[in-house]
Amino acid sequence: MSLTFHWFLPTNGDSRHVVGGGHGAPVTAAGGDRPPTVGYLTQIARAAEHLGFVGALTPTGAWCEDAWLTTAMVSQNTERLKFLVAFRPGFVSPTLAAQMASTYQRQTGGRLLLNVVTGGESHEQRGYGDFLDKDARYARTGEFLSIVRDLWDGKTVDLAGEHLRVEDAKLTRLPDPVPQIYFGGSSPAAGQVAARHAEVYLTWGEPPAQVARKIAWIRSLAAEQGRTVRFGIRLHVITRDTSDQAWAEARRLLDGFDPETVRAVQTGLGRSESEGQQRMLALHGGSLDNLEIHPNLWAGIGLVRGGAGTALVGSHAEVAERIAEYHSVGIDEFVFSGYPHLEEAYWFGEGVLPLLRDRGLWSYPFRTSTQPPTVQARFATSGRP
Repeated sequence: MSLTFHWFLPTNGDSRHVVGGGHGAPVTAAGGDRPPTVGYLTQIARAAEHLGFVGALTPTGAWCEDAWLTTAMVSQNTERLKFLVAFRPGFVSPTLAAQMASTYQRQTGGRLLLNVVTGGESHEQRGYGDFLDKDARYARTGEFLSIVRDLWDGKTVDLAGEHLRVEDAKLTRLPDPVPQIYFGGSSPAAGQVAARHAEVYLTWGEPPAQVARKIAWIRSLAAEQGRTVRFGIRLHVITRDTSDQAWAEARRLLDGFDPETVRAVQTGLGRSESEGQQRMLALHGGSLDNLEIHPNLWAGIGLVRGGAGTALVGSHAEVAERIAEYHSVGIDEFVFSGYPHLEEAYWFGEGVLPLLRDRGLWSYPFRTSTQPPTVQARFATSGRP
């Protein structure tokens, strides 16, 4: 089985420095270095498409551009790349969301994937008019996905749930293919929703042993539902020709962190209701010391950014080895990002993917004569040893 790799569209802005944001953390000034214009995001999307990434994750929240609208525009400038659109089910009706997804599939040739984000921060949800508590939001998400899936199956839906109600709901045009559901969450309520509805369960980049325990948990819950689930992981990446070069880049990013900003961000993230966010914070404890928490796994990003806070750092061969390690515990899909996203896509795509291909862990996903060269051919043309 070939591993699947996705990249990230930084709709909160991009930079040669870490751009904060998410889970109550404000977007840092670096987010203005490269504004998230359709033109710039298209550059990243086209690079990812050429290099062999299957899709690109786009975040959701008040701190970034809207994912549905942005990816709909970028999709018209790409050909094969799928868009892993993060959306919050409490903000639109399930019937409208099902219709939007169906339209998206027809207008893009079936390139929509859905990352369902229940919403971990009540204060942000209230800004959108959502006043349910966390457990109630997960219960509503379950009802929402039940309605959407039935609509995509061509059923007429009548449901009077605890949180949602529809009568005689149906779609006149069905999505083809039906979008796959990606879902994450570390709480018991999240696990139940993932087990019933997700095709892919996403976790943030904890050390492999912790990831293995999460996988066992979700597998068990899914088995109780008579289902199987695939597993993915969300990480940043800093990969270079040598380990020293990669860690020098990590130190450069760390040197750019203002201590006062780190303190403010950590205070804000400490109030997060998200269990996944609290697990991210526990990896570094707000300290700038001892940030390599597992070989080649660096927790520095999480000092100034909410959500995914760890990065794979090392030579191309070391990063490939860590990917193989995560695969050995059950991870088949990887969602990567790096600062800046355009350049880091090339570092990873030209440096790591050929090594994984040589190990039989990855194959170029598109039928084209323009796929990236092998490691040997690239070195032969570049003159690098």
